[in-house]
Amino acid sequence: MLEGKNVNLKLVEKEDLPLLQEWYNRLDFFGEYNSLRQVSRAEMEKLLDRPVRPKSFFIQKKDGTRVGGIESRDLFPGSDEGGREIGYCVLPNERGHGYCTEAVNIMLDYTFLSTPVRSVRLFTLVKNLASQRVAEKTGFKRDGIIRGVFCWGEWTDSLFYSILRDEWKVPRILKSFT
Repeated sequence: MLEGKNVNLKLVEKEDLPLLQEWYNRLDFFGEYNSLRQVSRAEMEKLLDRPVRPKSFFIQKKDGTRVGGIESRDLFPGSDEGGREIGYCVLPNERGHGYCTEAVNIMLDYTFLSTPVRSVRLFTLVKNLASQRVAEKTGFKRDGIIRGVFCWGEWTDSLFYSILRDEWKVPRILKSFT
């Protein structure tokens, strides 16, 4: 478990599949800023059994309550030079408390302390102002716009953010690693 000040990141395991499936199938969990999806139990099992899959964590409060998820995946599997991409989501009733910002900082520390990657990237829809605030508060720089992303029945644009190892500089949350 990766421990922060207000939240911890706990690795997702097979026994967590029922909760993950429930969240994936809730229209309000991913909300209006992520693709509409419905996932069967078999599909969830396949997601966890892929040979190259994202590192997936629950975002959980100190009392163990799971409030969201965050994952990190290699952009080019097998090559640390390609960088990582992260994605995150928090339950609707838990948004606005800083949990996601802290989780992203923990994930950045974990990624830069445990791998030689040069950069971490994320994407967010142009309408998703909360996610943009998380990216900017955690040191990501806006690199550009990706035009033509299909989400909830319409074409929209996505913003591309990145943070370089040199911009991260020092651990923010996982201070016990230094």
